[in-house]
Amino acid sequence: MDGRRGTVFGTEDGRVAIRFVRLLPHPPEKVWRAITDPGQLAAWFPGVVELDVPVGSSLFFGVTEEQRRRYGMSEGSTGRMLRNEPPSVLEYEWAGEILTWEITGTPEGSRLVFTNVLSDASAAGPAAAGWEAGLEVVEAQLGGRPVTWNPLDRAEELAAGG
Repeated sequence: MDGRRGTVFGTEDGRVAIRFVRLLPHPPEKVWRAITDPGQLAAWFPGVVELDVPVGSSLFFGVTEEQRRRYGMSEGSTGRMLRNEPPSVLEYEWAGEILTWEITGTPEGSRLVFTNVLSDASAAGPAAAGWEAGLEVVEAQLGGRPVTWNPLDRAEELAAGG
């Protein structure tokens, strides 16, 4: 799998994970907002969720209107906040998966490492395509560039090898 689209690896507990690394010319606080602010999340995250909650809090991931229309999804899912250490680490469980966002300041801006530990190993390809499409939106948002594409369309294009 293309490194930009994530590196797939096995975890110590026998599951499969995907890791993405991005070097971003923005301070950690700005990157943190891009991955936690509901207004910014709405443009790319595959659910509606409030992530500004204390560790141990329950999370509800609602279905977006686009997901209802495109995929016929109607039910949301639940999770739990595992770590919330602005602007460095955000980790939560979502429907049996673990999502970890680690932001480290660099002389040039930030290093973002995103890891998704999957509950279903066969989902690695589609999940990687979806997260890559989302990260493309995050990078555009951070750079002040307009998002002129639909991230779900882009994910499908990436999953098909585009």
